[in-house]
Amino acid sequence: MKELIKKIKSSQSLSLEAEEYLFSISKEKIFSKGDILIRQGQNVNKIYFVTDGCLRSYCIDKNGKEHTLQFGIKNWWISDYIAIHNDELATLTVECLKEASVIEFNAKKLNEVFTLFPEYEPFQRNLLERHVVSLHKRILNQLQLTASERYDLFLEQYPDIEQFTRNYHIASYLGITQESLSRIRVEKSKK
Repeated sequence: MKELIKKIKSSQSLSLEAEEYLFSISKEKIFSKGDILIRQGQNVNKIYFVTDGCLRSYCIDKNGKEHTLQFGIKNWWISDYIAIHNDELATLTVECLKEASVIEFNAKKLNEVFTLFPEYEPFQRNLLERHVVSLHKRILNQLQLTASERYDLFLEQYPDIEQFTRNYHIASYLGITQESLSRIRVEKSKK
């Protein structure tokens, strides 16, 4: 939790009362590889800040195929925001790919921080803006870049992640088959 407070304070001031409130609504937890934090079809009321490890959010379509939406690594937030915002059942599953330390927040209480402590709002707004930019870049990359170029960007963004993930996690994130991913890796190894 101290890392998160430090991160917040690096961009803005935060009152002692706001710090104490964040501590009071959070729990530090450790999850093992394979643990499920959120399961598709269940109620969602938690948001996680990753302090160490690697998590993944994904959905399973009607044909049983997995589609990876996000990887959560150090200093990233992860949850099913659609379910929380729309007050509906989870459309995503969040699983632990490598033992992970997280700070768990009750989504409703975390949302109350803006009313109780307005000084926290610029930090959260900045996070939201960065998240939207990241999603837009990902959509544009899917539309404009080749699979090989998307893989290069993936490795740039997540340099050490291949040691924690399976090929189908990466392939589904990139929107390609495992066979295509294998071909791309072979081509890159020849260069």
